[in-house]
Amino acid sequence: MMKKLLLGGLTLLLAGCAGLAQLSAYSVTQAELATLLEKQLVAQERRVRVLGIPLQLTIDEVATKIGPDDRNVVQLGSVATTTVDVFGLTYDARVRLKVEGQPFYDNDKKAIFLRSLTLLDSTVDAGGYRGNLTPLTREFKGVLNRYLETNPVYRLDTSNTAINLLTKVPLQLDVESGKLVLKPQG
Repeated sequence: MMKKLLLGGLTLLLAGCAGLAQLSAYSVTQAELATLLEKQLVAQERRVRVLGIPLQLTIDEVATKIGPDDRNVVQLGSVATTTVDVFGLTYDARVRLKVEGQPFYDNDKKAIFLRSLTLLDSTVDAGGYRGNLTPLTREFKGVLNRYLETNPVYRLDTSNTAINLLTKVPLQLDVESGKLVLKPQG
């Protein structure tokens, strides 16, 4: 009887340790991040001003790369449609942007944000013109920075008991090729 009780207790202890091992790290893959951003951004319209001109911006596509070339960055690419109303005329344009930034985890907000954005590529295709957006680079980068300052690229689902338990301790964020990994600091 004592052996069975001891064996049962040991089994429960091992099962508990296995459960804790699962909680020791949480990862977000490139595919998960892309799917989430696609849901958040695609078909979302934003009114912005670029060089004082009001634009209607609709994001059509989003692509992500986590840790390209073994660097601690996340790259975001997007294709957007802009509508410009100037002097009673309406112009449509397709804008392609590619940025990268350093991901960081905010323990208070339980979310991953991007900071220190670098604009890698910006092109426009409008009315037969296709070229670089160099004159507008600072403006578009500013729009993206303002958006990403307040909108995380990923928020942990604390309604999940295991994730909620993990977020009770300070977490550090590591960038690996194709995924972001959150684990207790230490």
